[in-house]
Amino acid sequence: MPGVRTAIGLMSGTSMDGIDVALLRTDGEGFVERGPFLGVSYDPAFRERLKTALEQAKTIKNRQERPGDLAAIERELTQRHATAVREFLQQNAMEAGAIDVLGFHGQTVLHRPDEALTVQIGDGALLARETGIATVYDMRANDMVHGGQGAPLVPAYHAALAANIGDAKTPVCFVNIGGISNLTYVGADGTMIAYDSGPGNTLIDQWVEAHAGIPFDQGGMIASEGHVVSELAERYLASPFFTAAKRRSLDRNDFLPPLGRDAELADGARTLAYVAAASIIKSAGHLPVTPALYVICGGGRLNKVIMRDLAQLAEEHRATVISAEEAGFNGDAMEAEAWAYLAVRSLEGLPLTYPGTTGVREAVSGGVLEEAIDADDP
Repeated sequence: MPGVRTAIGLMSGTSMDGIDVALLRTDGEGFVERGPFLGVSYDPAFRERLKTALEQAKTIKNRQERPGDLAAIERELTQRHATAVREFLQQNAMEAGAIDVLGFHGQTVLHRPDEALTVQIGDGALLARETGIATVYDMRANDMVHGGQGAPLVPAYHAALAANIGDAKTPVCFVNIGGISNLTYVGADGTMIAYDSGPGNTLIDQWVEAHAGIPFDQGGMIASEGHVVSELAERYLASPFFTAAKRRSLDRNDFLPPLGRDAELADGARTLAYVAAASIIKSAGHLPVTPALYVICGGGRLNKVIMRDLAQLAEEHRATVISAEEAGFNGDAMEAEAWAYLAVRSLEGLPLTYPGTTGVREAVSGGVLEEAIDADDP
């Protein structure tokens, strides 16, 4: 099909649990053909390295700076992505030459939209050299140059998927519950609005790791044994973030845990699961029309407690909540697919962000292209 490219998207999100790899054939516009997916988990030692990167990045004033061990961590992160690409190709009996472009997110270590500063570590030139595949990376920066928040970028892909839901109710709202949650509203007339909606899994992950020594609450099992501590939930939901007239992009540290010693393990996890769900509905109050359908993707959709709370809260507004799988998609793969889609749009010079998604002054493209270079070339 003319204009259709084969792309691999690579996502390492705010949960820092691993690399998502997804294949997509697309023209960067209305044609989307989803392919296989692979999740590659980080080992605990490397997750600790990424936590170190977050701490060291706090001193960055210029986005090219790499203080402390950040340059070494960036190189290791990139090498791990290259290994993940090779593993993906091998599992699917594909050659690197069959892939037109990699969409490389990297790892966000600092995001301060009010200062027009965002840093995603990941060496695009090294990844292109290691894989032999052209790579588009650093896709957030140009949005900030033009007055945007640098996030979220996934909405362009959500809009393409919305057309494939069939007889779904409208307006539809895609919600990605990752470390930070974000939503994309697609109106009956195609109007697109998107913004970060609040804390997703990050607070829960931090809580159970600190109190139980495990990285996350699998399936919401811990939360299911607790109860919501209303006073603590209200502290989170009283944040000015939810009432401010201007929607803003969030950093994983914007909602610091106030729980302290005020809750037991299960009650803390249960309270934070409720906060994750309530944040979405509260943030949706800024939309022009109440969504009729919420399509939930990201790791948070696997937390049964979050999903149950979200369904109950949405029902109060006569809305339905379904998982990405119930809509015919892969909720694990969606963000990685989006980065493949955005890479193709970048190659075509098409917009990645819009005034209604990031607050950018006008729709702009973005990304840096590194051409494929054989590792054996001088």
